[in-house]
Amino acid sequence: MIGAPQYLLTLYIAEREDGEETPISPGYVADALDRSPPAATERLQNLDAKGLVRYEPYEGATLTDEGRDVAEELYDTYRILSRFCRDVLGVDDHEDEAMQLVGNVSPTVAERLAATLLRGGNNRGEATEAAESASQPSPDSPAS
Repeated sequence: MIGAPQYLLTLYIAEREDGEETPISPGYVADALDRSPPAATERLQNLDAKGLVRYEPYEGATLTDEGRDVAEELYDTYRILSRFCRDVLGVDDHEDEAMQLVGNVSPTVAERLAATLLRGGNNRGEATEAAESASQPSPDSPAS
């Protein structure tokens, strides 16, 4: 199910790839999440009303400081889930699966998945970083 966490994460990833804080168009978000542009616009407007993004019609959306904090935590969980789906479960479209799951996994589960990945022996530094970030207290996930 696609909800607010996926929208925040999509904006966060797009901002990271772009390297600057420029507005991300609803069309880009819609394509990334396989939604219609009107549905993406509506969700971005809802996130704007919650103070998680700044949405400007005909410009796009940028994360607020609060939205970025939430998205950073989601990104850490997303990385753990993606790696778990790829390395442990052998899922080909591991990034898509991780995106679907990201708002539905508690910090405790993310931390334990990261610990499981540590036992696997590959990329220990990344798994350690993921486990440490997953163990940090997080605010409630935004409502979808």
